[in-house]
Amino acid sequence: MRQHGFARAAVGAVLVAALGFGVAGSAAADDIDDRLAAAQRDAQQRRNERAGLEEDLHETDQKLKQAVLDLDEVEARLPVAQAELERAQADLEKAQREAEILAQRLQDAQDEEAAVTAQLAAGAGQVEAARADIAQMAREAARGQGSVSAFGIVTGAQSTEDFLAQFAVSSSAARSQARTLTALQDAEALARNQEARLQAVREQIDQLKTAADAKVVEAQEAEQRAKDRKAEVESLIAKQKKLKAQIEDQKEAALAELRQNEAEQKALEADLKKIMAERDERDRRIEEQRRKEEEARKKREAEERRKQEEAAKAASGGGSNSGGGSSGGGSGGGSGGGSTTPVSTTFLGWPTAVPHVTSSYGMRFHPVLGIWRLHAGTDFRAYCGTPILTSQSGIVVRTAYGSGPGNNIMIDHGTDNGQNIMTRYLHLSSFSVSQGQWVSKGQVIGRSGSTGTSSACHLHFEVYVNGSTVNPMTRLP
Repeated sequence: MRQHGFARAAVGAVLVAALGFGVAGSAAADDIDDRLAAAQRDAQQRRNERAGLEEDLHETDQKLKQAVLDLDEVEARLPVAQAELERAQADLEKAQREAEILAQRLQDAQDEEAAVTAQLAAGAGQVEAARADIAQMAREAARGQGSVSAFGIVTGAQSTEDFLAQFAVSSSAARSQARTLTALQDAEALARNQEARLQAVREQIDQLKTAADAKVVEAQEAEQRAKDRKAEVESLIAKQKKLKAQIEDQKEAALAELRQNEAEQKALEADLKKIMAERDERDRRIEEQRRKEEEARKKREAEERRKQEEAAKAASGGGSNSGGGSSGGGSGGGSGGGSTTPVSTTFLGWPTAVPHVTSSYGMRFHPVLGIWRLHAGTDFRAYCGTPILTSQSGIVVRTAYGSGPGNNIMIDHGTDNGQNIMTRYLHLSSFSVSQGQWVSKGQVIGRSGSTGTSSACHLHFEVYVNGSTVNPMTRLP
């Protein structure tokens, strides 16, 4: 009875289960499993799309990016945890119902055990009484006080009436003895049946106790799973709320930074066009000066030839005309071209020793700010401290730091097929060259890093044609 009381108490504790759960038992198990499977598929899909999300968040402030990625992870897990909670609630309710049924069956079996035990006790008294009667009859028979034989009755009777009277008494005693023997047999048979029934009931009780104890443990485990899932769901919801607030707080700053980066990009392109215009003007002046100097030289040479011809005529006494015209033809037309050396190839070289593209040039939709913006370069894998190489010979026109590009280098490679080509290397950890320095193709100009708006070490490589960005891959091998 103590074990049954413990089982009932444990089941009662499970039934109390003050978790505040909603009723999940009304939902079919198959429906719950379907919802759980669907949530797991959606979570896997979000994990598959995570790389794309990270790319969309590329060159976003690290804190904001991490908050968005954390929120994505939370929102992928939350529906799964909610479905698992619903599954745990259904399992708990099922275990509770089964525990109640087992507890009732155990109670019924114990009640039956008590009833059979009471019946056995009562039957034991009847058997003892019957046995006592049989023993008494045996003692009387041994003393000759038992029933008289028919012969004794005949020989001992004094009259017919006496005979009949003695015979009636004898028959009554025999019947009484027979009933006593039958009662003993019946009582013993009933006792044997009741003992067998009691043994079966007790075996059933042992089995039910084992099953009830196991079901209580199962219910307690289901209760703990439901508590764990409920705690996880509550934690995820709280984390989701916190991350959303954090992202909302950072959106304005991120938008301002993005606008600043775009303004810096426009200012850079304007500066590049100004540099190109100044260089073109410088080259024009140099070319004009060269042309004037060439014309003066030709004029001097012509004057010198004229003087030599006149001197020759005078020396020959005014001989025949030598045919006039110049004899040397001078140096011919001007050499043309500017002061910069044209690029010797039609493409640029790779800016890293082992080029591996991680993010391409093009328009990107920012998932937090909800705007499109240009990713103005190609990103290459470059672990922190990787040597960065100039993709073509040229002059370093800028080494600078910006809030968006971080440490960056701009190199002017002159012209290629009539187009001015410049390259830019962003997010560097250090410089190996300085402004105004001439660099050769493949020379180390710096080391990769994660300065500026960057979430990990890499190289952001930009190509400018006539002062505007183009897809670097159109100019690379």
